[in-house]
Amino acid sequence: METIKFDNVYFKYPLAENNALDGVTFSVNESDFIVVCGKSGCGKTTLLRHIKKSLVPYGAFSGSVTYNGCEIMDLPDRVSAAEIGFVQQNPDNQVVTDKVWHELAFGLESLGLDNATIKRRVAEMASYFNIQTWFRKDVSQLSGGQKQLMNLASIMAMQPQVLVLDEPTSQLDPIAASEFLRTVQKINRDLGTTVIISEHRLEEVFTMADKVMVMDKGKVLAYDEPRKIGSMLAGNAGSEEDKADKSCDRSRHPMFYGLPAMMKIYQSIEANGSESPLTIREGRLWIDEKVGDTYREGVPDATAHDAAGGSDGDPAIVVKDLWFRYDKRSQDVLRDLNVKVDKGQLFCVLGGNGVGKSTTLKVISHILKQQRGKVTVNGTLAMLPQNPQALFTEISVEDEMMEALHDVNEPDEVKVQKVLDMLDTMEISHLRKSHPYDLSGGEQQRLALGKVLLLDPEIILLDEATKGLDPFFKISLARVLKKLTEAGKTLFMVSHDIEFCAEYADTCAMFFDGGIVSVGKPHEFFPGNNFYTTSANKMARKHFPDAITWEEVAACIRETM
Repeated sequence: METIKFDNVYFKYPLAENNALDGVTFSVNESDFIVVCGKSGCGKTTLLRHIKKSLVPYGAFSGSVTYNGCEIMDLPDRVSAAEIGFVQQNPDNQVVTDKVWHELAFGLESLGLDNATIKRRVAEMASYFNIQTWFRKDVSQLSGGQKQLMNLASIMAMQPQVLVLDEPTSQLDPIAASEFLRTVQKINRDLGTTVIISEHRLEEVFTMADKVMVMDKGKVLAYDEPRKIGSMLAGNAGSEEDKADKSCDRSRHPMFYGLPAMMKIYQSIEANGSESPLTIREGRLWIDEKVGDTYREGVPDATAHDAAGGSDGDPAIVVKDLWFRYDKRSQDVLRDLNVKVDKGQLFCVLGGNGVGKSTTLKVISHILKQQRGKVTVNGTLAMLPQNPQALFTEISVEDEMMEALHDVNEPDEVKVQKVLDMLDTMEISHLRKSHPYDLSGGEQQRLALGKVLLLDPEIILLDEATKGLDPFFKISLARVLKKLTEAGKTLFMVSHDIEFCAEYADTCAMFFDGGIVSVGKPHEFFPGNNFYTTSANKMARKHFPDAITWEEVAACIRETM
């Protein structure tokens, strides 16, 4: 039975040139697990918001969106609130009360349920999600992962039939993200709840999906089983006649680079393969079968990552014996922290939520003052905060960029050209007249980064710079960051994006319990880890222990064939 159905849906935002949704038609059956993916700005969030009556955006709409045969906009408010749950990208945007237990009960109280029912459902959800230990805590004391789990629990307490999630793991560390997604899968399998989730990080969620929808420029490019999607995005889909036809366009779609590592490896090796392995376990077995007893140290020269490593003995940032706590009664957030970042380097710090990474950036940038220790910064400094909206003050994208140059003593025509160049670099020229708050999460991230880069600082602190970015733009971003380091700029980046750090960082560090516990170049840092390493390394380390990117693993396999 069709639970959600889109029939020839068109939607355009006010003053926009192009449709955000362009003839979208698809249906979701009861208890399906659907993954929606695509480049930033392709229409994912707009599509998901059309499923929730209270979140439908304002603009020109035509077509039909139905829930169990009834138009979404004709649903009684109570039915929409109770039966269609929505988890947003930023967990803080969905928090409305001060205590965890208040948050769990809030939706039930809004539905007018009696106290006995509220208590029973809250107790059931707290037990199901295993949040009893922080049930009475202030919401402000929770980590990002805990807030998102709390949001999910408060929605599930209303017993929805459909659960819609808009990039819910974008602000979570890899382990917290994995746990969150497994919980969503458990809800789908245990309760039969229909799940529709948009994600950029597809490594794990692909394995859970019944179907995957790929969106591009407001259209549904593909809607099929996950194993078949890889072949289509790789340009390997189609008939044998199509594959033999040299004029047939079989180039890789940009979203190919967001596929799970195993699918990218498989599609680059098996040009005619259509049923790709999905999980790490399946990937290991496929590699075992493909390469036999092969063992290779190092990686092929053509794929080896060239880590510049900065200028030895010429530090841009030195943090020595640093201690910090937010108030006298709280525990130390930073404990005897020591770190040195050389000039001209992309230095990436990984670690779980709440271990002190963002606090370190704030101390280095003098937003916070340490209790003990010394911070030395050799050069002008700027910071990209975790929330890009913190930098927005104007009513259009181009005005935001111009605002960054407000105090620069240059002719207006020079400033305008710099803004145009930066809009082009960040690939948001088509959004120059849009309001910053109308952009998608990934587009806001690009705007904020462009605004910071216009300041032309010598040292740039980046707090989750790849958050919300589609896989294809990450490649463009890597080129931008590479040009900056080649020009002598120093980049100190806090990130949850293991794959990005492995491929592009000069140095990686692990942050834990208020300090850095390990540092090394990517090929030294990742192979020794079980969880904080790439999927490609997890699958291939038995045969190729030094390979950390999918390209390296694919190249190693080709060498054995």
